[in-house]
Formats: sequence, C-alpha cells, structure tokens
Amino acid sequence: MKIQGKAWVFGDDIDTDAIIPARYLNTHDERILAEHCMEDADPDFSRKINNGDIIIAGKNFGCGSSREHAPIAIKACGVSCVIAESFARIFYRNAFNMGLPILESPEAAREVKSGDILEIDLSSGKIHNKTSGKTYQASPIPAFMRELVQAGGLIPYIKSKMEESFND
Repeated sequence: MKIQGKAWVFGDDIDTDAIIPARYLNTHDERILAEHCMEDADPDFSRKINNGDIIIAGKNFGCGSSREHAPIAIKACGVSCVIAESFARIFYRNAFNMGLPILESPEAAREVKSGDILEIDLSSGKIHNKTSGKTYQASPIPAFMRELVQAGGLIPYIKSKMEESFND
C-alpha cells in the first residue's frame, strides 16, 4: 500500500482542538469537518491541501480530548497519512478506527519540510522524501491495522467480516 503527497508541517502538541475546533463538534458531517480541519493551526489549510497530501508533526500529535472528529476531519479533507514524532495514544487508535494511516518517525518529523513530496510504503514503513532524496524508516503498520485502513475503518471492516461469515 503506497501513498504519495505533499507534506504540510506542524509542530509539537497539536491537540484535537487545533485539528478540529470544538465549535464545530455539533456536526458529524464529514464535509463540514473537512472545511475546518487544522483551522486554528492554519486558517487556510483546508483550501490549500490536495487529496493525498500528508501531515507531518512533532511530538504528541492528537493530544487533548478523545474525540473521533479529529481523525475524521483529517481524512475527510483529503490527507492520506499523518507522520509524527509521536501520537497521543487515544488519537493513535481513533485514527485507525476511522481508516486514517499514521506513522511514527522522529527523524522524518524533524527533517521533512513543508512542500516536500513524500512517497510512503505503509507495509514496510519506508518514507521516501522525493524532494531531498532521503529515506526514513518508521515502524511498519501492523497487518491488522493495515486491514482497518484498507477497509476504510473499524465499522466497514466489521461489516465486511460479517458479510463474509454470512456468505460462508
């Protein structure tokens, strides 16, 4: 499973309020959440991003509340992957439950610049910066988590497994 996109770099401790401000939590409409993704960190982010682009961040990305709106907003605005030095644990699990792949790579988080073009192999955890020519190694996503991402998240994964069992 390979991903390619332009990097958008953010710093440390990007909390769920920066990812999707609380004032928009009265909706589950993915289009509305996408319009306001990262709004408090970069007011124009949702208008600048292209489908497939990648968020790069420092330590503790997704800290704060356990809201699922944060990974939903990121995925809905077209981000294909988030790479960070580290993730808040609840965000880590929520991201996979929503079908958003994330990778921990301290080296990539420190060295990738906004605008760099990255190619990511989720199976191996290799991150190739096509702009600088450097390659980074993240911990590969475990097979089960890759299945969640490929299915589009936990709910679609469970539905597909239920359909398989009914068809057997």
